[in-house]
Amino acid sequence: MSTITELVKEKYSQAALRAAGGLGKGCCGAAPEGLQGCDPITSNLYDVGETDALPEAAVLASLGCGNPTALAELKAGETVLDLGSGGGIDVLLSARRVGPTGKAYGLDMTDEMLAVAEANKAKSGITNVEFLKGEIEQIPLPDHSVDVIISNCVINLSANKDKVLKEAFRVLKPGGRFAVSDVVTRGEILPEIRRNVLLWVGCLAGALEETEFREKLAAAGFEKIDIEPTRIYKVEDAREFLSGQGLDVDAIAPQVDGKFMAAFVRATKPAANPLATLPCCGPSCCA
Repeated sequence: MSTITELVKEKYSQAALRAAGGLGKGCCGAAPEGLQGCDPITSNLYDVGETDALPEAAVLASLGCGNPTALAELKAGETVLDLGSGGGIDVLLSARRVGPTGKAYGLDMTDEMLAVAEANKAKSGITNVEFLKGEIEQIPLPDHSVDVIISNCVINLSANKDKVLKEAFRVLKPGGRFAVSDVVTRGEILPEIRRNVLLWVGCLAGALEETEFREKLAAAGFEKIDIEPTRIYKVEDAREFLSGQGLDVDAIAPQVDGKFMAAFVRATKPAANPLATLPCCGPSCCA
């Protein structure tokens, strides 16, 4: 488990350094340099109007697979936490949405990414933002402290997803919303096919099957669980890379097409039961 964490940290450190140097981004921080097949995963996730006022490094450091700030339907005055916040693009966008009466936290374990995020915060002039150092399996915030949790293609990288989801449940207020973009798989995939597709896109390495994701969210205590595909990856997206691995791309297409996808994952922490705070109203209720 620690090896996986260190690998992820190394890849995202490299991605942060590339972004800070204005060199662009790899695919989820893990793909080979210059691999054009990454475009279907990380490109065109944000409207230009959303990002045109943000520092360039914040956009370059974005290694996500969706736009969780749009998904979360943030409201003024809410407190938001971004798990694995990277260069801070989703934190800064969230801070704008919740306004001066709200707050946006970003949590990341990588010093280089945190440095990029702090620099982007300073350049943006947005003040209702705080970046925290830590791992998403152990969130450094108290119980019931945030209204919304977002994340962008990060939970799949964790070696202990059950702990991540339990921690997310813990820090959410009753009635709080879990609204993340992540990569998921659908149905059975032959191990050798999965292994080669994972080589293509590093962010697929720990992707959960969608039914398993639902089960893990329910086990953590969440309700109103929904998984909505946003981008379904096709074998054509990876034809050049997979051919280079000696694979017959046409033959494996049925095992790839429609089975790897980016998705919005939504869930809710149950609201507090108002009856639980009422005083005992008679001899029978205390029995």
